[in-house]
Amino acid sequence: MLNRTLILLHRDLSLQSRYVLAIAIFMLAFLLRLVVLPTDAGLPFLTLYPATVAVFYFLGTKPGLVVTALAALSGYYAFIPPHWSFSLENRGYYLVSIYLIGATLSAIVIHQLQRYAQSLHHTLAQLQDSENRFRSFMDCGHFLSWMKDHKGRYVYLNQHSENFFELTPGSWLGKSDFEIFPKMTALGLQENDLKVLQTNQSLTVEETSAKMDGETCHWLSTRFPYSDSTGRQYIGGIAVDITERRQAEKMIEDLAFYDSLTGLPNRRLLMDRLKHILDTRARQPRIGALLFIDLDNFKALNDTYGHNHGDLLLQQVARRLQDNVRKGDTLARLGGDEFVVLLEDLNNNTLEAATQAEISGDKILRVLGLPYLLDGKTHRSTPSIGITLFGDVQESIEGPLKRADLAMYQAKAAGRNTLRFFDPQIQAAVTARSELEADLRTAITRQQFILHYQPQMEGTDQLAGAEALIRWQHPVRGMVAPGEFIPIAEDTGLILDLGRWVLEAACAQLALWAGQPERARLTISVNVSSRQFRQPDFVNQVSASLTRSGANPRLLKLELTESLLVSNVEEVIEKMIVLKKKGISFSLDDFGTGYSSLAYLKRLPLDQLKIDQSFVRDIGLNANNTVIAKTIITLAGSLGLTVIAEGVETEAQRRFLATHGCTAFQGYLFSRPLPIDAFDKLTEASTM
Repeated sequence: MLNRTLILLHRDLSLQSRYVLAIAIFMLAFLLRLVVLPTDAGLPFLTLYPATVAVFYFLGTKPGLVVTALAALSGYYAFIPPHWSFSLENRGYYLVSIYLIGATLSAIVIHQLQRYAQSLHHTLAQLQDSENRFRSFMDCGHFLSWMKDHKGRYVYLNQHSENFFELTPGSWLGKSDFEIFPKMTALGLQENDLKVLQTNQSLTVEETSAKMDGETCHWLSTRFPYSDSTGRQYIGGIAVDITERRQAEKMIEDLAFYDSLTGLPNRRLLMDRLKHILDTRARQPRIGALLFIDLDNFKALNDTYGHNHGDLLLQQVARRLQDNVRKGDTLARLGGDEFVVLLEDLNNNTLEAATQAEISGDKILRVLGLPYLLDGKTHRSTPSIGITLFGDVQESIEGPLKRADLAMYQAKAAGRNTLRFFDPQIQAAVTARSELEADLRTAITRQQFILHYQPQMEGTDQLAGAEALIRWQHPVRGMVAPGEFIPIAEDTGLILDLGRWVLEAACAQLALWAGQPERARLTISVNVSSRQFRQPDFVNQVSASLTRSGANPRLLKLELTESLLVSNVEEVIEKMIVLKKKGISFSLDDFGTGYSSLAYLKRLPLDQLKIDQSFVRDIGLNANNTVIAKTIITLAGSLGLTVIAEGVETEAQRRFLATHGCTAFQGYLFSRPLPIDAFDKLTEASTM
C-alpha cells in the first residue's frame, strides 16, 4: 500500500506541487520542534531529520534537497545556541555536518529503495497480468485442465471442468478421483497418473469417463509431470472432448459395416469376419458352418402391401435371428431378404458338425415360421436355408458363400420352408439321421424296444446277476445297435423316455424272477445317464417303478457314469444316499475313463467299481492299461468296494484279473447279451 502511495505521488503531482508540499512538511516539522523542546535545549534536528527523510521518500530528490537546505539553516539559526561554536570542543559544527551526511545517505538509500519498489511493482504487475491471461485462457477454453499432487489430490481445476462435471467451485480441492468420479472411471485415471509419475514423461491417451449420472464421455488427454521450486511433484493435464468425434466415427463405421434397416452386420463386415476365420483355420483347422437364409415369397409381400410391410418383416426377422443364434456367432444381412449365419468352432467330426449346423437351421426354420404382426396385420413367412461346412480345407472367402447360396436354391427347389446341405454325402447323412430320430420317436410311442441281459459272473461259474441293455427292434431296419440311436437320444432328450422305460422293464423283470427260485437272487444292473439322474424327480421315478412292480430294491443296481461327477456333486451324493437307504446299490461304470476325483470317490455311497473294457482289452499288451487295471482293483479294495471287469473275452484276461483280486466278470468269455428267453435257458443250465 505504501509503495502504491509513493507511485501515485510521484506520478500524479507536478514538481511545483511537490515543492509546495515539501515546504509545508518542513514548516510542520519546524513548528513541532519549537513546541516539543526549547530552542536551546539541544537536539536541533529532532523533527527536521524525519521530515527530510519523508520528503525524500514521498516527494522525490529535488524537494528533498530543498528541505535539507532549509533544515540545515533553521537548525543552525534557530536551535543551535550562539555560544555553541563550530569548534571540535563545542560540537556545533558536527551537528550540522552529521545532519547533512545523514540526509545525503538517506536520499541515496531512498532513491535505491524507490527504484527497487518500482521494479518490484512492475514485476508483480506482469505476474498478475500473466496469471490473469492464464486463467482467462484456461477458464474460457472448451477443454478440461487440472493439476494434482503426487497423491492424486486436486490442487487446480479449470472452470470448464467444474461446469462440465457439475462441481461446486472449490469443492474439488484436496479430493481424489474416487471422490468425484465413478469407481471404474477413477481407476482408469489413477492408472494413467501412475504411468506419468513412474516414467517422469508426458502421456497422451484416449480416456473414457462417466459423470455421476452415468453419461459417458470420450477424451483425448495429455498428462505431464511437474516439480515446483521445493521439489514437490505434481501431475498436470489437459483433455479435449472427442465424444462427438467418436460418435461420428461410430456412425461412419455403422454406415460402412452395418445394415441401416436391421442394424445387423452387412456383406462387407461378414466377408471381413469370414476371411479372418478362414485365415485362422489355415493355422489351426476347425470346422464352421455357413447358413444362407432367404425368405420365401418376400417379393409377393412387397408387391401386395408395399415396401413398408417388407421392411417391418425384415426387422422382425432380424430380431428373431439375433435372439436365436449362439453368442459369438455372426449374423448378417446381405441385402434384400437374404441373411447369413456364420457358426464357428463346431465339432471336428464332419458329421457331428453337420448335425450341429442342422440343429441351428431347424431352430431358425421354426422361429421364422411363427406368425408376424405387420402394421396390425398377421402375416406368415417361411425361410429356405442352404448350409455348407468350411474350415477343413483352405479356400477363398467366396467359396463357402457360393456353396451355401447353391444349397439354398436346392431348398427352394425342394418345396421351400426347408434346409439343404451343399455336400450330397453330408445331406444324405443328415437326412438319414433325421429319419432315424423320427423313427426313434415313433419307437418310443409304439414301444419297439426290448431288453437284452448280459450275465455278470462271480468267479468262473457262479451267475450273480445281469446288466440290462436296451435293443431296438425296428420294423424295417431290423435290430438297431445302441451305438446308432443312443447318441441321438442323448442329443434330443429322448434318453429320458428311454431311461424311464428301461427302469420300468428291469424292475418288472426282477419282480418276475422273484417267483422263480433259480433266479430270485439275481441282480439287474441298469445304466442311468447323467441327464436322467439330474432330473429333479429321479428319486421318485425309481421309487415309483419299484412300487409298481413290487421288485426287491436290494436286487437293483444303478450304474452311473463318471461324467455325472463333473458338477453339482453334492446334489448327486444327496440323491444316492436317499436311494441307498431304500436298499438300491450303485456301481461306477467305465471307471478310469472320465472325471473321478478321489476326494469325491471317498464320499460317494458306492458299492462297486467297474473296470472299463478298454483297459481289460489291452491287458498283457499295453503296459499302461495293465497298470491302470491293477490300480483300480487295489483302489476298490482300499475303499471297501467290490470290483467287476467288463469286456472280458479271453481266459488269460480273466486269470490275470483274478490273480490281482478281481473276481467278478462280464464279457463274451461267458456270454454275449441275450434276449430274456435265451438268458433264462442259460440260468437253468447254470443251476443244473
